[in-house]
Amino acid sequence: MSINKTEIKDDDLENLTIELKNVSKSFDSIHAVQSLSFKVRKGEVIGFLGPNGSGKTTTMRLLTSFYNPDSGYIKINGINTQENDIETRNSIGYLAENNPLYEDLLVKEYLEFVADLRGLKKTEKKRNIEKSIEEIGLKEVYFRPINQLSKGYHQRVGLAQAILHDPSILILDEPTEGLDPNQRLTHRNLIKTLGKQRTVLLSTHVMQEVETTCQRVILLSKGSLVADQSVKDLLNQVQGLKTVYVEIDGNNIEKELNKLPGLNSIESEQIIEARKGFTISVVGDIDPRPEIYKLSKSQNWIIWELREVKPKLEEIFRDLTTQNKKS
Repeated sequence: MSINKTEIKDDDLENLTIELKNVSKSFDSIHAVQSLSFKVRKGEVIGFLGPNGSGKTTTMRLLTSFYNPDSGYIKINGINTQENDIETRNSIGYLAENNPLYEDLLVKEYLEFVADLRGLKKTEKKRNIEKSIEEIGLKEVYFRPINQLSKGYHQRVGLAQAILHDPSILILDEPTEGLDPNQRLTHRNLIKTLGKQRTVLLSTHVMQEVETTCQRVILLSKGSLVADQSVKDLLNQVQGLKTVYVEIDGNNIEKELNKLPGLNSIESEQIIEARKGFTISVVGDIDPRPEIYKLSKSQNWIIWELREVKPKLEEIFRDLTTQNKKS
């Protein structure tokens, strides 16, 4: 299957923060990542997606130099991770999925501890902690024990430690896992804000989060790249199909709708009495709604509803990763 990849122009190269070129990583007979290549610019919020076992976690560990690639190379801000892993690690802030925190410490104590681990000098430590709690919104809980905080504030503390050393890249693994809908919305807005001056690689299984937060999607399956596109372009590219939904009251509806040119599929449901709903997909970019309207006039149908059905990222995710499994 051909992959549409986001092209980075020459004049954007100076803003390049992440570059993978033909990166592979195996564990005995398991090929976790296979010849993976992509580039990311500063200021991009990327949805980093893939089903379980797709190679996402391995790739994140390669980016953070937890693993070294078997072949290919990774550059962080133009620096090869295998040539200077200390400098490249310092360019990355990481929030793990399980967000391990020292629960008995105050938020203040924990951030000071992380700052010391990062080797921040006294003046830089004070400035960066103040900046982090302001940016993440931790003033209200700064002097409270972490074990007394809500799940939402736990995640905020995790985000604060990730940006404490002022990295140019943030890697966030399921940052809204376990949050309620209100907390999710707050964290999505926070991630957007964090991405204005940084590169954000957001790994999540929540497709709505990607649609509302990310500009671009990098999708892996079985260790290989299967999509690298803007969210908008990916949503517009659904295997060359156009889908509409129509509710009609009349006779011989399904028989006549099956005559539509380019018909790919038709699913029906009974609404009330003679009124039925149909989800219709046709091949190509031609909108079938004018033809449906003409049919309704010729057949004396009553149209109650006729609208285009926009694709969902979840459906595209399933389609692309299922195809990759079959190939």
